[in-house]
Amino acid sequence: MSKQNTLESLSQEYRDTIPSDLRRTHSFDWYLEELQSDPKIARSAHQRIADMFDFYGTEYDEDKGVVEYKLASEDPLDDGENTFYGRVIHEAIHEFVNKVKSGARGLGPERRILLLLGPVGSGKSDFDSQVRKYFEDYTTRDEGRMYTFRWTNLCDIIEDQDPADDVVRSPMNQDPIVLLPEKQRKSVIKQMNENLDAPYTIRNEQALDPASEFYMDELLAYYDDDLQAVLENHVEVVRLLADENKRQAIETFEPKDKKNQDETELTGDVNYSKIAVYGESDPRAFDYSGAFCNANRGVFSGEELLKLQREFLYDFLHATQEQTIKPKNNPRIDIDQVIVGRTNMPEYRDKKGDEKMEAFNDRTKRIDFPYVLSYENEAEIYRKMLRNADLPDIQVEPHTLEMAGLFGVLTRIEEPDASSIDLVQKAKAYNGEIDETDDIDVKKLQEEAAEKVEIGEGMTGVSPRFVGDEIAEAIMDSMHRSRNFLSPLTTFNHLEDNLENHGSISDEMFETYYRYLELVREEYKERAIEDVRHALAYDLDEIQRQGEKYMDHVMAYIDDDTVEDEITGREQEPDEQFLRSVEEKLNLPEDRKDDFRQEVANWVSRRAREGETFDPQDNDRLRRALERKLWEDKKHNINFSALVSSGEMDDDERNEWIDALMEQGYSEEGAKEVLEFAGAEVAKSEMED
Repeated sequence: MSKQNTLESLSQEYRDTIPSDLRRTHSFDWYLEELQSDPKIARSAHQRIADMFDFYGTEYDEDKGVVEYKLASEDPLDDGENTFYGRVIHEAIHEFVNKVKSGARGLGPERRILLLLGPVGSGKSDFDSQVRKYFEDYTTRDEGRMYTFRWTNLCDIIEDQDPADDVVRSPMNQDPIVLLPEKQRKSVIKQMNENLDAPYTIRNEQALDPASEFYMDELLAYYDDDLQAVLENHVEVVRLLADENKRQAIETFEPKDKKNQDETELTGDVNYSKIAVYGESDPRAFDYSGAFCNANRGVFSGEELLKLQREFLYDFLHATQEQTIKPKNNPRIDIDQVIVGRTNMPEYRDKKGDEKMEAFNDRTKRIDFPYVLSYENEAEIYRKMLRNADLPDIQVEPHTLEMAGLFGVLTRIEEPDASSIDLVQKAKAYNGEIDETDDIDVKKLQEEAAEKVEIGEGMTGVSPRFVGDEIAEAIMDSMHRSRNFLSPLTTFNHLEDNLENHGSISDEMFETYYRYLELVREEYKERAIEDVRHALAYDLDEIQRQGEKYMDHVMAYIDDDTVEDEITGREQEPDEQFLRSVEEKLNLPEDRKDDFRQEVANWVSRRAREGETFDPQDNDRLRRALERKLWEDKKHNINFSALVSSGEMDDDERNEWIDALMEQGYSEEGAKEVLEFAGAEVAKSEMED
């Protein structure tokens, strides 16, 4: 029984999540000591975020050839609620992190916009949000801590200081180290780097923001240039936590109406309430509320960035290359942040072709976020959607999400050139299913597609949102009709009925997408028949016996030996007719039989050396071949038309088959539906034969 929540327990849990020094202030001298023992607290934004990705864990995927970052692949903070699926997505994330890490080393990307480009619903916004969420969490931990400072007791020294401004926090949340003059700062940083265990070096050449520069000058003048007196009497070092809601070290910027766009949204504006106190030209009268100001030390996230007017984007030129901003009627201000932008294809094409945007385009690093191209990964996206929702008491039948995912993938991949492979086979190859009879080169397929498309494969097609919405509609429709299961057939109907109601699908694609749906229906038919075949003809003992017979004849064939006849006991040549009857169930041509026989012989020998007995269930290709042969042997004794009409079948026999389907994951009603569907299809094909 779980412990009941009380106000006291909840309060203690809350206190446990707060950094121990969040409410404490420190002296500048304390900060200098901390810098020597833990130089990483003075990291740049790129360095801190690069370390953040590694902090939550990494895993190298040899098959994909990329590093998977667990904040995306597992989402440890929310128990997997916001995980990302698919090779192409993790490749994009891997590329993003590599650019951040390059920026951490000062190789150039720190002076660029990291532009996430992709179609709607491809995951770029979710990933951007994930980065911000994890950055917030990372800064609460000792490994990600950072500090800023505030000015205190200003009214004691500066005569015209507003009493409301006696204590002023660093307007740009700058690192306290910027309080040191350049020469002294370099000396401290040199010592820090000698103690630093990292693939980068600490750098900080920023100038104080104008307001802090003003306070420093005034205080130094009062203390006869005694920097120690200024720092000891008027500076407090405080912990800085990234907080998107407080617009602190994280800022999200969204484009507004083009007519109302104002550069002050990015760079800040005059604080009109302070003009009467300080005067318009006084740096204390400036309001550091621009998006670039708020994002300092962290992340600037620009949503639909390229929807901004060309003139408005000019502010990004200095923010990237020079890492400064230039507010109106004010001096330049240094900034330190990872600038991330997101955009869709139409805006990208528009800006890419604009010669007047050459400087802006040169300062962007494009990272493509295509749609998922593996239908099983796509199914995981839908499964996550259902897992995170209050799903009704309904069972999702086998193949439902995978077939919905297959439809989505078919709309995104390019038709293959080779006549030996069709679109569904290509989708299966992208899913990691290499065809047994054709040598399918996935890399070659990808290269062919790259030559056809403008940017990359997977940048067009239907979004997971569209398919997910139709799955949701199909669930509710099933509930209204008192069906406690969701089948592929119901999902197909909803996809077909609503294709033309989706605003993102152009009219000229309707016919193509309807054709893709038919391809998916055909693929599902084969899978449904395979499931029913498994239920009706599955016999473990018979498969084991046939498997042993097959291997006896294969070994005799390879060794040019004889095999004992099961009935007469006489030695005979390997039964080629029997061998081919098994292999043909995998569509293996005559010229490929030797390769397959040697493959399974090697597999058996390897298992024998490891002390494991022969079991055809452990070899997927051999198992399927034997199952199909067993089905072929038995199907002539099955009344398929009776599967469609329960009145024509013995109840015990029908229930036995339904139970067998339920063991494969079907609900009882779902098993009845697939039994009738597959029975009708097989009966029809039998009649045609």
